[in-house]
Amino acid sequence: MSHSPLAADRFRSDPRVAEAKRLLREALDEHQSEFTDVRGPRPEMAATYQQAIEELSKRRGGNLFFPYLGSGIGKGALVELADGSVKFDMITGIGVHAFGHSDPDLLEASIDAALGDTVMQGNLQQNMESSDLCGEFLKIAQGGGAKLAHCFLTTSGAMANENAFKLMFHKKAPATRMLAFSNCFAGRTLAMSQVTDRAKNRPGLPPTIDVDYVPFHDHRDPGGSTESALSRLREILERYPGQHAGMLMELIQGEGGYYSAPREFFLALINILREHDIPVCFDEIQTFSRTTRPFAFQHLELDDFADVVTVGKMTQVCATLFTDEFIPAPGLVSQTFTGATSSIFAARSILQRMQTGNYYGDTGRLMQIHNRFVARFERMEKELKLPITGPWGIGGMVAFTVGDGSPQAAREFLNRLFEAGVIAFSAGRSDMGVSHTMATTRSYERTESDFWRRLTADCCAAEGGVVVDVGAN
Repeated sequence: MSHSPLAADRFRSDPRVAEAKRLLREALDEHQSEFTDVRGPRPEMAATYQQAIEELSKRRGGNLFFPYLGSGIGKGALVELADGSVKFDMITGIGVHAFGHSDPDLLEASIDAALGDTVMQGNLQQNMESSDLCGEFLKIAQGGGAKLAHCFLTTSGAMANENAFKLMFHKKAPATRMLAFSNCFAGRTLAMSQVTDRAKNRPGLPPTIDVDYVPFHDHRDPGGSTESALSRLREILERYPGQHAGMLMELIQGEGGYYSAPREFFLALINILREHDIPVCFDEIQTFSRTTRPFAFQHLELDDFADVVTVGKMTQVCATLFTDEFIPAPGLVSQTFTGATSSIFAARSILQRMQTGNYYGDTGRLMQIHNRFVARFERMEKELKLPITGPWGIGGMVAFTVGDGSPQAAREFLNRLFEAGVIAFSAGRSDMGVSHTMATTRSYERTESDFWRRLTADCCAAEGGVVVDVGAN
């Protein structure tokens, strides 16, 4: 029996809406045509731009990492700032803007979202697209056999991890402790700041969760670091029997320096955790769609051990995925806002594009980007004999070390890159034996511009060579 279309369906399919989308795409394409390369700021805008930077810093109670205020338009890896300058964005909000700036498909997704009646969706009012997105997340996550059966949407990666912790503590009550890797990053909420292995991130904050850290894999000593991690894990479990609700695992450390480990390293730890009935939570906030598979746990063939998984950043809406064993009691996990309608539509567009765009696999676009980046880096290092080491990483997560790896050298290098028109970021901790690295999570579309050509041309040219100067520092 057929039914007449709902009013919402008639609204979305109205020819006037289709024409509006066409005109907006046409206008975007026209105004993007001027973005072909890096350019400096407009002199007449310098004073007002600096004033805007200072006002924002004052209003938010702290300085910005970069003097960055976007104008609201860009093209792929190129972004226009409010002072008229254009820069190569090689960090994309630490992986948030995976398809670059002013992507036309995401523009259209935002228009579709604007047609809806609900700006923010949450625990009492959610539209069909929320259910559809949860289904899409789960279908992708189950692709390699993982038993993840449930999905709870949320507004940030930190909240996705918060919800994951709630699920694990609830299941393992009265356990009060959590396991994590040394140098991990879990977020900046009150609880996640305690989990994040950064004392500088929690000055004055009261302790919330007891966390025991296991050493991460060291590529310089694979066998020794694995044995050290196993030994430490056994020691912790012997000291606190039955007290751990789970272990949070970054399969590729993000802020920790973009370091990963082979499957055997994780599997050895997981086998011990299984012996003690301790759940595993894979933190995929930054790694989602960065490797040869949608999830890093799929890339490492760890599907059978995915109890809880968190995802975010490039998906715009974040989520906590979990198996039947972790279904929460009523009221345990609930939020007024689980996502903006615009973010939900953007997430659906991104997931569809990633599934159909030949991004995954050993020869997919992600690895093509990785291989091209590595090849150019190695050629530059050989030809210019720069004081840099690397690169390393997987797929869309690539990093290298500048000079002596100190925070000072890293920050100086980043500042000079920014002035030259390239935006990168740092990760890692020199005080833990992990060098500060320059991390790049490159845009997936329209990034054929040669980053290293720009780096060598603009950063190694006049006034002694920026890169060499940094290394000498």
